[in-house]
Amino acid sequence: MGHGGPVTLRGLTAVYWFKIAATVVCWCVPLIFFPRELLISAGLPEPQITPFLRMLGWAYLALCVGYAFGLHAAIRGRILPGPIWVGVVSNGGAFGYLLTFGITGTWATWGALAQVLLWGSACATFLITSGLLVFGVPKMRS
Repeated sequence: MGHGGPVTLRGLTAVYWFKIAATVVCWCVPLIFFPRELLISAGLPEPQITPFLRMLGWAYLALCVGYAFGLHAAIRGRILPGPIWVGVVSNGGAFGYLLTFGITGTWATWGALAQVLLWGSACATFLITSGLLVFGVPKMRS
């Protein structure tokens, strides 16, 4: 486990904070706690998949627990490789899917709120992946 300089650790800490906050606010809370009717009114299709959305919300929350360990270490001047690589794979993969689905018009007929959330998530996952690659990956070896 390498140590990064103060600028790198501040950047990595900022990426973790952003990732945790964005995931909890935009995905965990809505998918776990919002009533089915609110999800439908937001433009999400196929209400019969609600149980799977709830499980997905919990999975996202579990990822945030891992990121919190990375954040805790970064605040204390250490870089943990596990949360960084989990973030790169998770967010990089999500960005690829979101961008592909967005460009092909998959959610073009969904509600406006759902479209804003999905395009915003595409931007956020790109920024998070980039931030982890810039502030985390190179410093794991130093």
